[in-house]
Amino acid sequence: QHPRAGRWLSPFLLTCSVSLLWTPELQPSWPAALLKCLPVVCLVLFLGAVPTTWVHTSLLQGALLCSVVGDACLVWPETFLHGMAAFAAAHLFYLRAFGLFPLRPSLLLLALLAAATYLSLLLPHLEPAMAGPVAAYAPLLAAVLWRGLARGGSTSHGVLLFAVSDAVLAWDAFVWPLPHGRLVTMTTYYAAQALIALSVLRSPESPRARAA
Repeated sequence: QHPRAGRWLSPFLLTCSVSLLWTPELQPSWPAALLKCLPVVCLVLFLGAVPTTWVHTSLLQGALLCSVVGDACLVWPETFLHGMAAFAAAHLFYLRAFGLFPLRPSLLLLALLAAATYLSLLLPHLEPAMAGPVAAYAPLLAAVLWRGLARGGSTSHGVLLFAVSDAVLAWDAFVWPLPHGRLVTMTTYYAAQALIALSVLRSPESPRARAA
């Protein structure tokens, strides 16, 4: 029912497939960064083709563009912290897009408990320079998880997969390498971003949802 939007989902699926299949251990490079970022860029264009309110779409696009910067930075180990900062900015955009209603404070408690438990397992393996930024990032991710779960629909599935992706990435990077760690991280990450973007098709802010 959104043919122009649907045309951008095909490139997303194609670039995801190529990126996920391109798994050999390669030196960090700009071509690798470009290939990694292309699926999320396709989601930005997809949102631009969806007939929904400008503010909500712009917030989601802002989150995705910050994620693109983060994706590129994480290709190089020396810019890992820059990537974390970019994803923190993406989460702020998501928080603004998700809003505060319904509040569901019990979900906040569960998200914070999960974040604190995982952080307690992760922190002993971190260098001092990394411990502070990771500890600051964790409650922000927990807040996004809370608001996404409270919003429901595909957004709730998206934020859950986002949390799984970040958890696998951190464990694989700082504790010990996981079997197929990169594949699991990127598969859940791309699925998370897509599910959050697709939420606009049934969003209360969209004309389609108002007409339903």
